[in-house]
Amino acid sequence: MTTYVDRQTTLADQVTLTGVGVHSGKPVSITLVPAETGVGIVFTRTDKETSSELPAQWNKVSSTALCTVLGDPAGEGVATVEHLMAALVGMGVDNLVVEIDGPEMPIMDGSSSAFVEAIEQVGLKKLDRGRRYLKIKKTVRVDNGGAWCELHPYDGTKFDITIDFDTPLIGRQQFVSDLTPQVFRDELSRARTFGYVKDVEQLWKMGFALGSSLENSVAISEDKVLNPEGTRWPDEFARHKALDAVGDLALAGLPILGLYRSYKGGHKMNNAILVKLFEDPSAFEIVEAPAFRQVGQVDKGGLAASAAFGPDVS
Repeated sequence: MTTYVDRQTTLADQVTLTGVGVHSGKPVSITLVPAETGVGIVFTRTDKETSSELPAQWNKVSSTALCTVLGDPAGEGVATVEHLMAALVGMGVDNLVVEIDGPEMPIMDGSSSAFVEAIEQVGLKKLDRGRRYLKIKKTVRVDNGGAWCELHPYDGTKFDITIDFDTPLIGRQQFVSDLTPQVFRDELSRARTFGYVKDVEQLWKMGFALGSSLENSVAISEDKVLNPEGTRWPDEFARHKALDAVGDLALAGLPILGLYRSYKGGHKMNNAILVKLFEDPSAFEIVEAPAFRQVGQVDKGGLAASAAFGPDVS
């Protein structure tokens, strides 16, 4: 079952990582900076003369084409945030400022493992206020052709992700598990992004995948994996889709108490379920550990609708 945490957290110290953007192909550096209670996860562009903080929230998502984008990367926005967001919620980080010197997060090895290692390197610091959770009270569903996703009430945090590709190499795969730091670290964090070689030329023309390589992606040609080491698990593809779902749903702004199920999902549907959820205030409530008392409501503009909840958007 999910391990409940009673107090909000941040990192015990700052840590810096460098890499390249998988779509831009450009070098980028990020620094994860500890933050106080109630800050939540925010991004700030250090390559801009003046840059305001960009909250990592569902209503700041501007694109879900191949990755999740917050704001406008040509301005103060940031692309490909899902792998870091997955590591933060998976490892239990509530408050953090992400300083980044470019428009796209570094892809590292195509998974969340480098971010998990950085978090474990400096450790977590408990803060002086209880952790807040977004508790699902009734089922919310989004359909898109043959694909669908749902949020259900559940005593914990659980992901049930099914993919179904028309190729024998992948086919139908499913990953189901409660989410804990150990599960995220051991079962999800090393699952890499993947794609078909036949699609790369078209993606290049569209300005995507300029930094993609066998060092940061699982490359599929017809029905074989081109990476010399193969896959890290037989179902690495489903595990990566689950990792993406963890990161995308982290944009709810609070850890979710509920079960998320999806079939043939992706970034677009992961964001759509949050939009649908926040359209119905009766579908959720904000609770605080350890007693899970109700402490506020959320409006369609994001977190912070009531005086009880105030500006504290961890």
